[in-house]
Amino acid sequence: MTYAKPAPIAIPTEPIGSIPRPPDLIQKLAQVDSEDPALAARYEEAVRDTIERFEATGSLVVTDGEQRKYHNFLTYCVHGLPNTSADGFKIPFSDGHTRRMLRLTRGPFRYLRYADSYLDVAMRYAHVPVKQAVISPSALSLMYPAEGIPDYPREQFIEDLLREHETEIRRCLQKGAHKVQIDFTEARLATKIDPSGQLLDSFIDLNNLALSRFSPEERRRIGVHTCPGGDFHATHSADVDYADLLPRFFELKADNFYVALACEQDRRRVLKIIRKYLKPRQRIFVGVISPNRAGIESAEEVRDRVLEALEYIPIEQLGTTDDCGFAPFSDDTSTSRDTAFAKIRARVLGTALAENLIGGDHHDTG
Repeated sequence: MTYAKPAPIAIPTEPIGSIPRPPDLIQKLAQVDSEDPALAARYEEAVRDTIERFEATGSLVVTDGEQRKYHNFLTYCVHGLPNTSADGFKIPFSDGHTRRMLRLTRGPFRYLRYADSYLDVAMRYAHVPVKQAVISPSALSLMYPAEGIPDYPREQFIEDLLREHETEIRRCLQKGAHKVQIDFTEARLATKIDPSGQLLDSFIDLNNLALSRFSPEERRRIGVHTCPGGDFHATHSADVDYADLLPRFFELKADNFYVALACEQDRRRVLKIIRKYLKPRQRIFVGVISPNRAGIESAEEVRDRVLEALEYIPIEQLGTTDDCGFAPFSDDTSTSRDTAFAKIRARVLGTALAENLIGGDHHDTG
């Protein structure tokens, strides 16, 4: 009697978001305002080319590469808001350079654009599911000045912020986003700024207020991403111990978690922490590609990282991803588009190699 060979167990693999912009677009952005109508054709071509190259890697989930996000992943939704100033919260990176948030100068707080507008364009070109990244409420909460704003109390700001964030996610879900990923890169940074953990706790609580507005069914399509930051191959919080973050991180009311791991010095130690605090409904997409690493990982290297993760995370709760986006800030030229897509292809192929190896050894109960 012959038996059919067991089918490979599917391990989902997804990108985080950003892809380096084409050089001609970066050059043009340095010359004109990012919202100049003359850029429309360049943006459109950048999105089309990004999705075409994404699909060529074999990726079954794509993004628009954040080609149209004005300046960065942090302030795309409020870029150009008239009641803001450029001298907001400063983010220091390990190589000495800094980035700044916008500072709110008066109320009310509003989004100028929602991320579903990017989804509209991406879905015109994509033949596979599209995910959409959005910024966290906790990151945008840093726009409110410590000294307060006359006639616009922080409580009203928070209510306006939560409403706008909820609106953005709902619009993305309604338009068919495969997943909506909340970028929570400031989580690890919060622990560095305030080792007592109070700032992180306040961020977790704020993001949970937002997540609580969604049903369990909706939260199955919502995820949260954490990483040590990435900009010109530098980070803002890689020196922060994951043990100080992950126990609280998994208290977030989301079903999908994207955790930078490839860049960690001791991956097994982090995986042990994940195993300890992981909850039954949560799926963990572990980073198997490091955008901050100049070289291109091999498919075999990715395969081995997946197999390593499987020693600690049940297969029905495991996924793979990149540690972070390849160019969260639009002027970051430290990684080329070719390199980014080569790394993504390695992730896709390496995850498939791991699937083939474990096909007969595990039972998917997911």
